[in-house]
Amino acid sequence: MTTISEELLRRFDVSGPRYTSYPTADRFVEAFTAEHYAQALAHRAGGSQVGGGAPLSIYVHVPFCESVCYYCACNKVITKHHDKAAEYLQALVTEMDLTLAHLGRGAGVSQLHLGGGSPTFLSDAELSQLMQALRERFRVNAGAEIAIEVDPRTVSVDRLKHLRSLGFNRLSFGVQDFDPQVQKAVHRQQSFASVEALMAAARELGFESTNVDLIYGLPLQTPESFARTIEQVGALKPDRIALYGYAHLPQRFKPQRRIDEAQLPPGSAKIAMLHSAIAGFLSHGYSYIGMDHFALSSDSLAVAKRQGRLHRNFQGYSTQPDCDLIALGVSAIGRVGASYSQNAKDLDAYYDALRQGQLPIERGLALSRDDIVRRAVIMAIMCQGRLEFESIALAHLVDVRDYFKPEFERLQELADQGLVTLEADAIQVTAMGWFFVRAVAMVFDRYLQADRSRARFSKII
Repeated sequence: MTTISEELLRRFDVSGPRYTSYPTADRFVEAFTAEHYAQALAHRAGGSQVGGGAPLSIYVHVPFCESVCYYCACNKVITKHHDKAAEYLQALVTEMDLTLAHLGRGAGVSQLHLGGGSPTFLSDAELSQLMQALRERFRVNAGAEIAIEVDPRTVSVDRLKHLRSLGFNRLSFGVQDFDPQVQKAVHRQQSFASVEALMAAARELGFESTNVDLIYGLPLQTPESFARTIEQVGALKPDRIALYGYAHLPQRFKPQRRIDEAQLPPGSAKIAMLHSAIAGFLSHGYSYIGMDHFALSSDSLAVAKRQGRLHRNFQGYSTQPDCDLIALGVSAIGRVGASYSQNAKDLDAYYDALRQGQLPIERGLALSRDDIVRRAVIMAIMCQGRLEFESIALAHLVDVRDYFKPEFERLQELADQGLVTLEADAIQVTAMGWFFVRAVAMVFDRYLQADRSRARFSKII
C-alpha cells in the first residue's frame, strides 16, 4: 500500500464535492422550474419511438425513518406513525402519472433503486403496492437491476423473502460500524449477529448482489476499532462495500448537532482508517473500485472497472451506461438530457404541488456546453482514473490542452506531489492519487474554482 505523508494529509485536509453529478447539486437554481423539466421529458419522448430509445434509471425516495441516526445527512421524516406512508404512496403514484403525461409510456427501465430514509419503513403490502404501480407504468427490462436500501433493524428473513418475490435482486445494508460504543454515539445500534443472519438469508434467497455501507470518521472511532469492523465485514463477504467518510456539517444537518465534536477522530486517524480499510478489503479478495467503493473481483462492478465501463451517478459507482434518471419522491434528484432537477425538499410543499396537478420540481439546472465538457472530464477522472485527450476532443470538439490551459497549470502541482502523471495525450491518476481523486477532479470544477467556497462540502479525506 502507498505511504501517505503527514504533509500531504495536511495539504489536502480540505472540503470538496463527491461528484455524483457535475455541476453539483448546490449549483441548482430555482429559475429551473417544473415547466423546464416537462420540456426535458417531452424532448426525450420526441427523440425516440414509444418503448424504444435508451433505457431509463428510476430512483424512488422514501423519507421515513422510525428513529434518527445522528450522522445522517439524508432528507428524512422521523416518525413512528406508519399510517403516514399511505398518503405518500398515493403522492408517488400521482407524480408517476404527471411524469408519464410528458414522457409517454413504454420506456424501458434498466435500473430501479429505492432509497431513503428507510424504504423498509413501508410494510410488505405497501412495498407490493409501490412495485405494482411502478411496473404498471414503466416497462422494467428483463435483467434489470432492482435494488433497495435496507435498515437491518427493520427487516426479518420473511421480509427479505417478500422483497425477493417482488423482483428485488440487490440489497444494500446500512451498517456503518459494528463497534457498540460507536453505534451508541450515533444512535444506531444493531448487532453483528443480526446482520450476519440477514446476509446468509439473502444468499439463500438468490439475491444477485449484497452491499454493505460503512462510514469512517464517526465519533469514538479509532483506527483499531474500525479495523475490527473491517474484519467483521470481510467475514460477511458482501459482494460490494461502500465506504464513506463522515461529513460533519452540523450547520446544515440538524441531527449532527447531537454529535460531540470532541469525539470525532482527527484527519490523520481518518486517513489511517481509509488506508487500513483498503488493505483489509484487498486481503479479503476485493477490488478497489475507487474513492468509496469495493467489490469482489468477480462482481460486475469490478469487471466494469477492469474493462473501463465504470460510470458514476447519484447512487455512486455503477455498471449502468450513462442514462436518464427519473427521480420520484420528496427531495429526489433526477437527470434528463442536459438537465438536472430536484423535487421539493419539504413534504408539505411536495404534496401541495401534486394536489395542484404540478410536477413537484423545486430547482434544477440546464447544463451549458462548458458544463457538459467538464462533466465528461470529471467523470473520466472519477471512474477510470484516466483522461484520454482524444476521446474528449472527438466527443466535444475541443483541444483539451488549450481549453483547460489554467487547469493544466494546477495539475502540474498535483503531478509534483505524485497524485497524477501528465502524459503527452492523457492524465493518469496514480495509486496515491486515488486517495485524493476528488482533489484531482476539483481542478476542473469551474464553479468551485470561481468562488473557492467549500465549507458546504465534506472533507475529501
